Amino acid sequence: MKDQFYNYIQQLQDTITAKLESVDGKAKFQENLWQRPEGGGGRTRVIQNGNVFEKGGVNISAVHGELPKSMQHYFGVGNVDFFACGLSLVIHPKNPFVPTVHANWRYFEMYDKEGQIVDQWFGGGQDLTPYYLFDEDAKHFHSVCKRACDTHNPEFYPTYKKRCDEYFWNAHRNEARGVGGLFFDYCKQTDTMHMEDWYQFVTEVGDSFLEAYVPIVNRRKDLDYSQVQRDWQEIRRGRYVEFNLVHDKGTLFGLRTNGRIESILMSLPPHVQWRYDHQAEKGSEEERLIKVLMEPKQWV
Repeated sequence: MKDQFYNYIQQLQDTITAKLESVDGKAKFQENLWQRPEGGGGRTRVIQNGNVFEKGGVNISAVHGELPKSMQHYFGVGNVDFFACGLSLVIHPKNPFVPTVHANWRYFEMYDKEGQIVDQWFGGGQDLTPYYLFDEDAKHFHSVCKRACDTHNPEFYPTYKKRCDEYFWNAHRNEARGVGGLFFDYCKQTDTMHMEDWYQFVTEVGDSFLEAYVPIVNRRKDLDYSQVQRDWQEIRRGRYVEFNLVHDKGTLFGLRTNGRIESILMSLPPHVQWRYDHQAEKGSEEERLIKVLMEPKQWV
Protein backbone atom coordinates (compact mmCIF):
# COMPACT_ATOMS: atom_id res chain seq x y z
CA MET A 1 0.00 0.00 0.00
CA LYS A 2 2.77 2.47 0.85
CA ASP A 3 4.37 2.03 -2.58
CA GLN A 4 1.00 2.31 -4.30
CA PHE A 5 0.13 5.53 -2.51
CA TYR A 6 3.58 7.09 -2.90
CA ASN A 7 3.42 6.47 -6.66
CA TYR A 8 0.02 8.15 -6.68
CA ILE A 9 1.14 11.33 -4.91
CA GLN A 10 4.16 11.64 -7.19
CA GLN A 11 1.84 11.66 -10.20
CA LEU A 12 -0.64 13.98 -8.48
CA GLN A 13 2.11 16.48 -7.71
CA ASP A 14 3.03 16.56 -11.41
CA THR A 15 -0.60 17.04 -12.44
CA ILE A 16 -1.32 19.83 -9.95
CA THR A 17 1.89 21.81 -10.52
CA ALA A 18 1.50 21.64 -14.31
CA LYS A 19 -2.07 22.96 -14.11
CA LEU A 20 -1.23 25.76 -11.68
CA GLU A 21 1.69 26.89 -13.87
CA SER A 22 -0.72 27.00 -16.81
CA VAL A 23 -3.21 29.11 -14.83
CA ASP A 24 -0.49 31.51 -13.67
CA GLY A 25 1.02 31.98 -17.12
CA LYS A 26 4.31 33.38 -15.81
CA ALA A 27 5.88 31.74 -12.78
CA LYS A 28 7.23 28.18 -12.68
CA PHE A 29 7.65 25.87 -9.72
CA GLN A 30 11.16 25.64 -8.30
CA GLU A 31 12.00 22.07 -7.27
CA ASN A 32 14.18 20.96 -4.37
CA LEU A 33 14.95 17.35 -3.53
CA TRP A 34 15.88 16.73 0.10
CA GLN A 35 16.98 13.87 2.30
CA ARG A 36 16.14 13.25 5.95
CA PRO A 37 19.18 11.93 7.87
CA GLU A 38 17.08 9.41 9.81
CA GLY A 39 15.47 8.02 6.64
CA GLY A 40 13.51 9.17 3.63
CA GLY A 41 13.10 12.59 2.07
CA GLY A 42 10.93 14.56 -0.26
CA ARG A 43 10.37 16.68 -3.35
CA THR A 44 9.42 20.28 -2.62
CA ARG A 45 8.01 22.50 -5.36
CA VAL A 46 7.42 26.20 -4.72
CA ILE A 47 5.99 28.90 -7.00
CA GLN A 48 6.55 32.60 -6.25
CA ASN A 49 5.84 36.07 -7.63
CA GLY A 50 3.61 34.96 -10.47
CA ASN A 51 0.81 36.71 -12.32
CA VAL A 52 -1.77 34.90 -10.16
CA PHE A 53 0.06 33.11 -7.36
CA GLU A 54 2.11 35.18 -4.95
CA LYS A 55 3.46 32.08 -3.22
CA GLY A 56 2.54 28.43 -3.14
CA GLY A 57 3.98 25.02 -2.45
CA VAL A 58 3.05 21.54 -3.61
CA ASN A 59 5.23 19.14 -1.65
CA ILE A 60 5.56 15.38 -1.35
CA SER A 61 7.55 13.43 1.20
CA ALA A 62 8.13 9.87 2.35
CA VAL A 63 9.94 9.52 5.67
CA HIS A 64 10.67 6.51 7.85
CA GLY A 65 12.66 5.31 10.83
CA GLU A 66 12.27 5.15 14.58
CA LEU A 67 9.33 7.15 15.87
CA PRO A 68 10.73 10.06 17.94
CA LYS A 69 10.03 10.04 21.67
CA SER A 70 7.79 13.11 21.43
CA MET A 71 5.62 11.40 18.81
CA GLN A 72 5.56 8.11 20.79
CA HIS A 73 3.96 10.07 23.60
CA TYR A 74 1.58 11.80 21.15
CA PHE A 75 0.39 8.47 19.67
CA GLY A 76 0.46 6.64 23.01
CA VAL A 77 2.85 3.94 21.80
CA GLY A 78 6.23 2.54 22.81
CA ASN A 79 9.44 2.20 20.83
CA VAL A 80 8.15 1.60 17.30
CA ASP A 81 9.20 2.39 13.74
CA PHE A 82 7.10 4.31 11.26
CA PHE A 83 6.61 5.21 7.62
CA ALA A 84 4.70 8.33 6.54
CA CYS A 85 4.14 9.75 3.09
CA GLY A 86 1.89 12.46 1.76
CA LEU A 87 1.29 15.42 -0.48
CA SER A 88 0.72 18.80 1.15
CA LEU A 89 -0.11 22.02 -0.68
CA VAL A 90 -0.90 25.62 0.17
CA ILE A 91 -1.52 28.29 -2.49
CA HIS A 92 -1.59 32.02 -1.67
CA PRO A 93 -2.91 34.03 -4.64
CA LYS A 94 -2.03 37.68 -5.21
CA ASN A 95 -5.57 38.98 -5.79
CA PRO A 96 -7.53 39.30 -2.50
CA PHE A 97 -10.67 38.08 -4.29
CA VAL A 98 -9.03 34.70 -4.95
CA PRO A 99 -9.07 32.46 -1.87
CA THR A 100 -6.10 30.69 -0.37
CA VAL A 101 -6.39 26.91 -0.57
CA HIS A 102 -4.84 24.07 1.41
CA ALA A 103 -4.92 20.33 0.79
CA ASN A 104 -3.20 17.28 2.18
CA TRP A 105 -3.44 13.55 1.54
CA ARG A 106 -1.30 11.18 3.61
CA TYR A 107 -0.67 7.57 4.59
CA PHE A 108 0.95 6.25 7.78
CA GLU A 109 2.28 2.85 8.90
CA MET A 110 3.64 1.80 12.29
CA TYR A 111 5.80 -1.31 12.86
CA ASP A 112 7.03 -3.41 15.75
CA LYS A 113 10.73 -4.21 16.03
CA GLU A 114 10.24 -7.34 13.90
CA GLY A 115 9.04 -5.11 11.07
CA GLN A 116 5.41 -6.24 11.24
CA ILE A 117 2.73 -3.61 10.59
CA VAL A 118 0.90 -2.93 13.85
CA ASP A 119 -1.14 0.04 12.64
CA GLN A 120 -1.89 1.87 9.38
CA TRP A 121 -4.23 4.64 8.29
CA PHE A 122 -5.02 7.31 5.72
CA GLY A 123 -5.79 10.96 6.36
CA GLY A 124 -6.26 14.18 4.46
CA GLY A 125 -8.65 16.78 3.18
CA GLN A 126 -8.92 20.11 1.39
CA ASP A 127 -10.19 23.48 2.61
CA LEU A 128 -10.76 27.00 1.32
CA THR A 129 -9.82 30.32 2.97
CA PRO A 130 -11.38 33.35 1.25
CA TYR A 131 -10.64 36.97 2.14
CA TYR A 132 -13.81 38.20 0.44
CA LEU A 133 -16.74 35.84 0.49
CA PHE A 134 -18.44 34.86 -2.77
CA ASP A 135 -21.13 32.36 -1.79
CA GLU A 136 -21.06 30.69 -5.20
CA ASP A 137 -17.34 29.91 -4.75
CA ALA A 138 -17.89 28.25 -1.37
CA LYS A 139 -20.85 26.30 -2.78
CA HIS A 140 -18.79 25.14 -5.76
CA PHE A 141 -15.88 23.99 -3.59
CA HIS A 142 -18.16 22.09 -1.21
CA SER A 143 -20.20 20.60 -4.06
CA VAL A 144 -17.08 19.03 -5.54
CA CYS A 145 -16.04 17.75 -2.11
CA LYS A 146 -19.49 16.24 -1.57
CA ARG A 147 -19.54 14.57 -4.96
CA ALA A 148 -16.16 12.92 -4.29
CA CYS A 149 -17.42 11.65 -0.92
CA ASP A 150 -20.85 10.49 -2.12
CA THR A 151 -19.23 8.08 -4.59
CA HIS A 152 -18.07 6.05 -1.58
CA ASN A 153 -20.46 6.74 1.30
CA PRO A 154 -23.26 9.34 1.71
CA GLU A 155 -22.21 9.82 5.35
CA PHE A 156 -18.66 10.87 4.47
CA TYR A 157 -19.39 14.44 3.39
CA PRO A 158 -21.43 15.57 6.43
CA THR A 159 -19.03 13.78 8.77
CA TYR A 160 -15.80 15.10 7.26
CA LYS A 161 -17.21 18.57 6.62
CA LYS A 162 -18.06 18.84 10.32
CA ARG A 163 -14.60 17.60 11.31
CA CYS A 164 -13.05 20.17 9.01
CA ASP A 165 -15.02 22.97 10.66
CA GLU A 166 -13.89 21.70 14.05
CA TYR A 167 -10.24 21.19 13.11
CA PHE A 168 -9.56 24.46 11.29
CA TRP A 169 -10.83 26.50 14.22
CA ASN A 170 -8.68 29.29 15.64
CA ALA A 171 -9.81 28.77 19.22
CA HIS A 172 -7.89 31.80 20.51
CA ARG A 173 -9.82 33.97 18.00
CA ASN A 174 -13.12 32.08 18.26
CA GLU A 175 -13.42 31.85 14.49
CA ALA A 176 -12.80 29.41 11.65
CA ARG A 177 -9.71 29.74 9.48
CA GLY A 178 -11.89 29.67 6.37
CA VAL A 179 -15.07 28.17 4.94
CA GLY A 180 -13.88 24.60 5.37
CA GLY A 181 -14.15 21.58 3.13
CA LEU A 182 -13.10 18.09 4.23
CA PHE A 183 -10.91 16.74 7.00
CA PHE A 184 -10.45 13.04 7.73
CA ASP A 185 -7.84 11.16 9.74
CA TYR A 186 -7.15 7.69 11.16
CA CYS A 187 -9.07 6.04 8.30
CA LYS A 188 -8.37 2.41 9.24
CA GLN A 189 -9.50 -1.02 8.12
CA THR A 190 -12.98 -2.02 9.27
CA ASP A 191 -15.49 -4.72 8.37
CA THR A 192 -16.95 -2.42 5.70
CA MET A 193 -13.90 -0.40 4.58
CA HIS A 194 -10.68 -2.21 3.69
CA MET A 195 -7.43 -0.30 3.16
CA GLU A 196 -7.90 -0.56 -0.61
CA ASP A 197 -11.34 1.06 -0.20
CA TRP A 198 -9.77 3.91 1.78
CA TYR A 199 -7.14 4.27 -0.93
CA GLN A 200 -9.88 4.63 -3.55
CA PHE A 201 -11.65 7.26 -1.44
CA VAL A 202 -8.56 9.34 -0.66
CA THR A 203 -7.38 9.32 -4.28
CA GLU A 204 -10.87 10.32 -5.43
CA VAL A 205 -10.66 13.38 -3.18
CA GLY A 206 -7.12 14.11 -4.40
CA ASP A 207 -8.20 13.85 -8.02
CA SER A 208 -11.06 16.29 -7.34
CA PHE A 209 -8.82 19.09 -6.07
CA LEU A 210 -8.20 20.95 -9.33
CA GLU A 211 -11.90 20.80 -10.22
CA ALA A 212 -12.73 22.27 -6.81
CA TYR A 213 -10.24 25.15 -6.94
CA VAL A 214 -9.22 26.20 -10.46
CA PRO A 215 -12.67 27.43 -11.63
CA ILE A 216 -12.74 29.78 -8.61
CA VAL A 217 -9.28 31.12 -9.45
CA ASN A 218 -10.27 31.74 -13.05
CA ARG A 219 -13.44 33.61 -12.01
CA ARG A 220 -11.64 35.99 -9.63
CA LYS A 221 -7.99 36.42 -10.70
CA ASP A 222 -8.56 39.39 -13.01
CA LEU A 223 -10.91 41.40 -10.77
CA ASP A 224 -9.72 44.91 -9.87
CA TYR A 225 -8.92 45.51 -6.20
CA SER A 226 -7.85 48.42 -4.00
CA GLN A 227 -5.00 48.83 -1.53
CA VAL A 228 -7.58 48.70 1.27
CA GLN A 229 -8.70 45.27 0.05
CA ARG A 230 -5.09 44.13 -0.24
CA ASP A 231 -4.45 45.27 3.34
CA TRP A 232 -7.45 43.25 4.51
CA GLN A 233 -6.09 40.18 2.74
CA GLU A 234 -2.76 40.57 4.56
CA ILE A 235 -4.47 41.07 7.93
CA ARG A 236 -6.50 37.90 7.41
CA ARG A 237 -3.37 36.05 6.32
CA GLY A 238 -2.10 36.76 9.81
CA ARG A 239 -4.89 34.54 11.17
CA TYR A 240 -3.80 31.83 8.73
CA VAL A 241 -0.26 32.01 10.10
CA GLU A 242 -1.55 31.88 13.67
CA PHE A 243 -3.43 28.65 12.99
CA ASN A 244 -0.49 26.95 11.29
CA LEU A 245 1.96 27.82 14.05
CA VAL A 246 -0.32 27.34 17.05
CA HIS A 247 -2.73 24.52 16.19
CA ASP A 248 -1.77 22.58 13.05
CA LYS A 249 -0.85 18.92 13.64
CA GLY A 250 1.00 18.61 10.33
CA THR A 251 3.38 21.43 11.26
CA LEU A 252 3.95 19.80 14.65
CA PHE A 253 4.63 16.37 13.11
CA GLY A 254 7.11 17.82 10.62
CA LEU A 255 9.02 19.71 13.28
CA ARG A 256 9.12 16.76 15.70
CA THR A 257 10.32 14.27 13.07
CA ASN A 258 13.17 16.48 11.84
CA GLY A 259 11.52 17.34 8.53
CA ARG A 260 12.94 19.98 6.19
CA ILE A 261 12.06 23.32 7.78
CA GLU A 262 11.71 25.22 4.49
CA SER A 263 9.23 22.62 3.26
CA ILE A 264 7.24 22.63 6.51
CA LEU A 265 6.94 26.42 6.60
CA MET A 266 6.27 26.93 2.90
CA SER A 267 2.62 27.31 3.96
CA LEU A 268 3.33 30.78 5.37
CA PRO A 269 2.44 33.72 3.09
CA PRO A 270 5.14 36.24 2.08
CA HIS A 271 3.26 39.42 3.06
CA VAL A 272 1.25 39.54 6.29
CA GLN A 273 0.01 42.24 8.67
CA TRP A 274 -0.84 42.19 12.35
CA ARG A 275 -2.63 45.42 13.25
CA TYR A 276 -3.48 46.06 16.86
CA ASP A 277 -7.19 45.49 17.60
CA HIS A 278 -8.22 45.81 13.95
CA GLN A 279 -12.01 45.76 13.48
CA ALA A 280 -13.98 45.31 10.27
CA GLU A 281 -16.24 48.22 9.36
CA LYS A 282 -19.90 47.72 10.28
CA GLY A 283 -22.00 46.49 7.38
CA SER A 284 -18.96 45.87 5.16
CA GLU A 285 -18.03 42.79 3.11
CA GLU A 286 -15.16 42.29 5.54
CA GLU A 287 -17.60 42.10 8.46
CA ARG A 288 -19.82 39.67 6.53
CA LEU A 289 -16.86 37.31 6.16
CA ILE A 290 -16.09 37.48 9.89
CA LYS A 291 -19.70 36.66 10.80
CA VAL A 292 -19.63 33.54 8.61
CA LEU A 293 -16.29 32.45 10.08
CA MET A 294 -17.72 32.69 13.60
CA GLU A 295 -20.51 30.23 12.79
CA PRO A 296 -19.75 27.65 10.04
CA LYS A 297 -22.43 27.33 7.34
CA GLN A 298 -23.89 24.42 5.44
CA TRP A 299 -22.90 25.32 1.90
CA VAL A 300 -24.56 22.42 0.07
